[in-house]
Amino acid sequence: MEEFDKLPEKVNELVNSFISEPILGEGHFPITQYSLAMFIAIVILCIVFFRFRKKQAASLVPQGRFVNAVEFLIEFARKDLVQDMLGSTWRKHFPFIATIFFFILINNLIGLIPGFHPGTGTMGVTFALALISFFYFIYTGVKKDGGFGYLMSLKPKGVPFPMNWLVWVIEIFSTFLRLITLAVRLFCNMFAGHIVMGTFAILASLFIERIGQGVTFEAFTGAGVSLLWLLVLIAIYAVEMLVAAIQAYVFSLLSAVYIQLAEEEE
Repeated sequence: MEEFDKLPEKVNELVNSFISEPILGEGHFPITQYSLAMFIAIVILCIVFFRFRKKQAASLVPQGRFVNAVEFLIEFARKDLVQDMLGSTWRKHFPFIATIFFFILINNLIGLIPGFHPGTGTMGVTFALALISFFYFIYTGVKKDGGFGYLMSLKPKGVPFPMNWLVWVIEIFSTFLRLITLAVRLFCNMFAGHIVMGTFAILASLFIERIGQGVTFEAFTGAGVSLLWLLVLIAIYAVEMLVAAIQAYVFSLLSAVYIQLAEEEE
């Protein structure tokens, strides 16, 4: 079919559309489509939580779907991401983990709106998030044991020399590797999902174009095929909504795990 012949060109255009480009301002710090979506996500997040606090303060008992939905998410982050993982120290880490979780979640969900390029769809933002998480759990370990003590805590006890030093070097390397894996995992999952959704949207639009060429058997066949691609796109869209939540959960959970490792006794 000639529609499939057009697909490579359309996919190339799709991929090129994800290249970060300035849309506001010039110079070294322009506003790109990704940073604009990120700022929108921050504004939405602030509005949601300010409204939540205002409505929550108006009544001792949570009322309304909005308040109950936000409270459910907060309780989920508190129990599943922080309290169960960090135990007695969960309170001091909850603001950080919850902020990371909700920031990534709202960005991922905004990325599902056609035409939007979320902050989490670029390595710059995901690497910055990973860097913040990295410095936070390193700071936690250093605050507990001191700089030298934290470094030595990575050396396993009970392992004979020189294997204990070899394992120590591997642990140092794996600690820095967490920075890369956090950033790349989030970016790749979100970017790949957008490419897949975009590809099926292109397929649906290519086949539906036949209707504009006249009422023929091929036109109706193309419309039927287009409907099939559209149904697949809807299914993938539903999966991507789930992926958006899962990726926010995984990033936040791993951050909590790294904090717990930094705090645990040798």
